[in-house]
Amino acid sequence: MASPPRIFAPARRLAARRRMLALQGQPDAPRYLMADMVDDVLDRLSFLRVEPRKPLVIGDFTGMLGVGLGPGTVEVEPAHGFDEEQPFPAGGYDLIASLGTLDTVNDLPGALIHLRGALAPGGLMIASFLAAGSLPVLRGAMLAADGDRPAPRIHPQVDVRAGGQLLQRTGFADPVIDSRSLDVRFSSLERLVDDLRAQGLSNLLDRAGPPLGKAALARARTVFAEAGEDGRTTERFEILTLSGWKR
Repeated sequence: MASPPRIFAPARRLAARRRMLALQGQPDAPRYLMADMVDDVLDRLSFLRVEPRKPLVIGDFTGMLGVGLGPGTVEVEPAHGFDEEQPFPAGGYDLIASLGTLDTVNDLPGALIHLRGALAPGGLMIASFLAAGSLPVLRGAMLAADGDRPAPRIHPQVDVRAGGQLLQRTGFADPVIDSRSLDVRFSSLERLVDDLRAQGLSNLLDRAGPPLGKAALARARTVFAEAGEDGRTTERFEILTLSGWKR
């Protein structure tokens, strides 16, 4: 079997998540994306009337989902060595919630198979992460900055259709795939970049482009500012959620 393509650099991913955890220790750290994912998981469980007794939470650096699920929750973090692309060291979970991590694994089908393998029969998997359509203003600014020679700076992303195909391919029953938008206003390009770093969303590509020079950075700032009004630019985050059961 052929190995999956190496899109993301594992070492950069580990370093970025460790930096994210350090930045999240600051009192004003941005965590709106994770907060949205946590609230969404709790809403889905309430709607489905699911009360897991043995849940596993992956990647929630706020700890709020574990609080909502109760004291029996197991919480793991890739920055601490949890490897989503390997068989999980334990299993029998009746709920696994993976938040904000699967968009930067090289073997996404394999990671989903390992999620399913760690579920107990009848268990539910919910995975949320940034999806196709995210960061359109930043994408435009980076293209303008690079000019005729665009460099790889923004991650490839999964859309709703591909998400459905992934769930079917990896054997989940009754799959549900949906996406939602979260719009956030920023005072500058630098503020957006700072928020991305603090939420573990910096460039993790294995073959990332070179740093922007002064002229290129100035072009990016101009394009970003011109996309807004009243001194603020609205950027969009698309959050894809995949859920399915192990029958």
